Amino acid sequence: MKITCVKAYDIRGELGTELNEDVAYRIGRAYGDLYQPTTVAVGCDIRLTSESLKQATIKGLNDAGVNVLDLGMTGTEEVYFAAFHLDVQGGIEITASHNPMNYNGMKLVRENARPISIETGLKDIQAIAESGNFKTPAQTGTTTSHHILPEYVAHLMQYLDVATLQPLKLVVNAGNGAAGHVIDAIEQHFKALNAPITFIKIHHEANGHFPNGIPNPILLENQGVTRDAVLAHQADLGIAWDGDFDRCFLFDETGQFIEGYYIVGLLAAAFLNQSADEKIVHDPRLVWNTLDIVHQYGGTAVQSKSGHAFIKDVMRSENAIYGGEMSAHHYFRDFGYCDSGMIPWLLVIDLLSKKQTSLSTLVNGMIAKYPCSGEINFKVQDTQATIQHVLAHFQAQHPAIDTTDGISADFGDWRFNIRASNTEPLLRLNIEVQGKNTASRLKEKMVLLSGLIQPTHTANLSDSS
Repeated sequence: MKITCVKAYDIRGELGTELNEDVAYRIGRAYGDLYQPTTVAVGCDIRLTSESLKQATIKGLNDAGVNVLDLGMTGTEEVYFAAFHLDVQGGIEITASHNPMNYNGMKLVRENARPISIETGLKDIQAIAESGNFKTPAQTGTTTSHHILPEYVAHLMQYLDVATLQPLKLVVNAGNGAAGHVIDAIEQHFKALNAPITFIKIHHEANGHFPNGIPNPILLENQGVTRDAVLAHQADLGIAWDGDFDRCFLFDETGQFIEGYYIVGLLAAAFLNQSADEKIVHDPRLVWNTLDIVHQYGGTAVQSKSGHAFIKDVMRSENAIYGGEMSAHHYFRDFGYCDSGMIPWLLVIDLLSKKQTSLSTLVNGMIAKYPCSGEINFKVQDTQATIQHVLAHFQAQHPAIDTTDGISADFGDWRFNIRASNTEPLLRLNIEVQGKNTASRLKEKMVLLSGLIQPTHTANLSDSS
């Protein structure tokens, strides 16, 4: 049997043709055969097919002799948390995150929430699953339900000082995904401690039919509803999540969407302000603001290839306190080096309270000094040929070239990164400028590079991974 849903970092596939209950069973069985864990934590998002795929995965694990803690409906980071917090040797989340309705997938980790990528085990799992040559265990495993939410929320509360929180009004948009139940639990916790935080909930109820569209807040067309709610309610902050809430996206009090790039700088400053002698990991797509802030606060910036498996490995090897990607993935040493979509906004409301200021005040200086294009995505026939065509155009200008991830070209007062997506058939472009006339030069470079990549392109924003 050929399994085609195994990708660079996880498993994603079209339902029926690429991913079904048989494939899920085989992957669960292969995971058990390969790693031979005693116990694995398994959860799923609210997709209509996620529960049945979860049960098939659990059966595969049980038939491999593995005990399972069934976490029920969870976001990805709840499985990550279970994998480093509980006495288990791995975790699997059934999720399609922001993918279309006819897709689903799986994210897999080992003990202590160590990521499993194509280079560190997914290829082996695929080979075992395809072969169907499974081991016969001494006995089958058992399945037990476990409610991880109270422990998980208690951990989240360690990232802020609830006693110092100022009155704040927050618009929270779960996108009808998995985030709502966590927001409700945090709200109850705040109420019990008399924290003056008010939640304005939109698209809050989990609904696998996604009546308001697939939750992917990085898409421009999905940002209006959160922005409008911030303005209508005169809120201090807007927060929107993707389907499995491992990414959160922030809007300031004016309704302005804040690029994840600047949130990386904001969180780096927050950590380094507490302890300057720390390392911050960042991806190479947009870098100047992050490097500037890390230098200002006396930290050490470490560059990593984009993607959660790479960032987490670098963070572990460097013992970095925080890692951030411009795609709104934020990683924390105290969270098992994993990414979280809940910790960032908790850190931000803690900052707003302690500094008694607004989000726009905290980030506008960064945006003005280092304006960026945001990620522009192109559908091209040959990504590598297109990259070489772009490089050839600039060869005579002798830019400084970095190949950590795709190609980064630095011209001193502007730079760009161009790379093939690891998860979609897209070419991704990011541009940033500094110095004089930044707005006009940024627009000029966007037009130039767009023309080189695809003269008649229809660029669109998508998930960055």
